[in-house]
Amino acid sequence: MNWIIILAIAAGGLALYAVAVYNRLVGLRQRTREAWSGIDVQLKRRSNLIPNLVETVRGYVTHEKDLLDQITRSRAAASGSDSVAERAAVEGQLGAVLGRLFAVAEAYPDLKASRNFQDLHASLDGIERDIQHVRRYYNGAVRMLNIAVQSFPSNLIAGLFGFRQADYFELDDPSERAVPQVAF
Repeated sequence: MNWIIILAIAAGGLALYAVAVYNRLVGLRQRTREAWSGIDVQLKRRSNLIPNLVETVRGYVTHEKDLLDQITRSRAAASGSDSVAERAAVEGQLGAVLGRLFAVAEAYPDLKASRNFQDLHASLDGIERDIQHVRRYYNGAVRMLNIAVQSFPSNLIAGLFGFRQADYFELDDPSERAVPQVAF
């Protein structure tokens, strides 16, 4: 009879532990989704700023139509990407093209002196900083989720209930990691 009580207590303790691990995994998954939403918001802010930037530059830069078209295509591709890895790659390309735009602006003193261009450049700088902050937060949330999904014994609960590892938001091309040197 005593062994039945001990077995019932052990089963109850195991069930409570499984519930606690499951709830922790749910919380980590939600934190990761919330962090991705933060990245998405900042990327949309940047995407919404780009048409204003292109129109401002278009008035000054007459020989750079190809670059402006490339920015427009990159922006469209960024809005159509689905996975985290695909979105990171496309956003990295968009960032590189924007860096080229600011480098080209060096050759146009009237453009650099334009208050509208300066304001847009300052806004884009702020958004880029915000993207870096939310990206670090997202990657931290992904790290915590991935550790819980891979670690024993929580990996047993994760596998049982279909929790999967999340992808980091990272740049694949080392040249995309380089910050463009732009001096105004």
